[in-house]
Amino acid sequence: MKYGYRILLRSLWDRQQPGQPITVSIKAGLGGVLAISLVAWLSYVSGNPWLMAPFGATCVLLFSVPASPLSQPVNVIGGHLVSTIIGLTLHAFLPVEWWSLGLAVGLSIAVMAMLRVTHPPAGADPLVVMFENPGWEYVIFPVALGSLALVLMAWVFHRLPPRIDYPNLGSK
Repeated sequence: MKYGYRILLRSLWDRQQPGQPITVSIKAGLGGVLAISLVAWLSYVSGNPWLMAPFGATCVLLFSVPASPLSQPVNVIGGHLVSTIIGLTLHAFLPVEWWSLGLAVGLSIAVMAMLRVTHPPAGADPLVVMFENPGWEYVIFPVALGSLALVLMAWVFHRLPPRIDYPNLGSK
């Protein structure tokens, strides 16, 4: 038991994420600023919602760890779509209760994993949907178009120095 306790304490300060130059960190933050600003601006000029809270976490992945499988376009767009549709479907048939919130998130995790489109920020989508009670148009505005705008912004932004290959097409 004592050994497990030490591992837990050590895990609170040991960093698993590799270090990176300060310019890369600053560029990641600037990407988040520009991407969220763009999506918020699109909301303003179109009169439609393009922004939702989980997109902030999506930007962390898109701009800080763009090579991660969880940051790839199919994961970002597919994960948000799958989780939102699950949230909307369950909300249509179930009351908003402690167990239905857990069910919606758990089902979203399982289906994203089965479809290989896991995107951690999308795990919040069913909660947003069940608390806000939007209509099915939410799948288009903000989910589909907002996540597409973020992916396109990441694609353009990562071509600026220091250049990062995004999306990561691997060695297929």
